[in-house]
Amino acid sequence: MTRIIFLGAPGAGKGTQAQTLAEHWKIPHISTGDILRSAIKEQTALGVKAKSFVDSGQLVPSELVQDMVEERLQKADTSSGWILDGFPRTVDQATFLDNLLKKMNLGGALVINLDVPDDVVVGRLLERGRKDDTEEVIRRRLEIYRSETTPLIDYYGERKQLVVINGNQSAEEVTSNLKDLTVSC
Repeated sequence: MTRIIFLGAPGAGKGTQAQTLAEHWKIPHISTGDILRSAIKEQTALGVKAKSFVDSGQLVPSELVQDMVEERLQKADTSSGWILDGFPRTVDQATFLDNLLKKMNLGGALVINLDVPDDVVVGRLLERGRKDDTEEVIRRRLEIYRSETTPLIDYYGERKQLVVINGNQSAEEVTSNLKDLTVSC
């Protein structure tokens, strides 16, 4: 069973690689944003709770996101594995996920950090042409990402679950490296 967690800065290529590998292995690519939008659209009990936060412009509380991830990982399409993108974001969420996998009688996940230099990420995000993506805003988002994610990278590194992949190459080269890596998992 393939269970992968993708880490990487905004613009590192997580979503692209997760989608490509999910299609290749015929397993779901699970992003917290997609879970949230789906739960709100389907008006699940968790979705209704989340909608109240989203509608008021607040962040959805971590506990609610965790509950949504738990609900999503118990769906039938995850029986062959999954790729998580955007979760966990904190050590507390990683601990929650570890405990959830144990409760579900599943082993741990392979954690892949797509490492891309900040200047490359800034260039990629500026090329997207979004109005709110100025260089200053992007660099601030990278600072926040690094401060929040460094403890998570350390957490998975200490557990020997972390593999760092050079994300500063073509999408095809990154995909090839990931397929080579995960074949041995």
